[in-house]
Amino acid sequence: MQRQFDVVIERGSEGYSLASVHQLPGCLTQARSLDEVMSRIREAIELCLEVEGTPATDFELVRI
Repeated sequence: MQRQFDVVIERGSEGYSLASVHQLPGCLTQARSLDEVMSRIREAIELCLEVEGTPATDFELVRI
């Protein structure tokens, strides 16, 4: 079963990109570049799903 997560990306005051996933409370990260923040949010989602007990093998990110 494929899951889809909406990723909200905002620009922080210090120039960082901030990413969060509202479907997974507490799932957020930050990085200096957009590519890096997307890599980090993917890892954060995998960790949140692991803690939740859901396999993270197949999911798609949607940028908002």
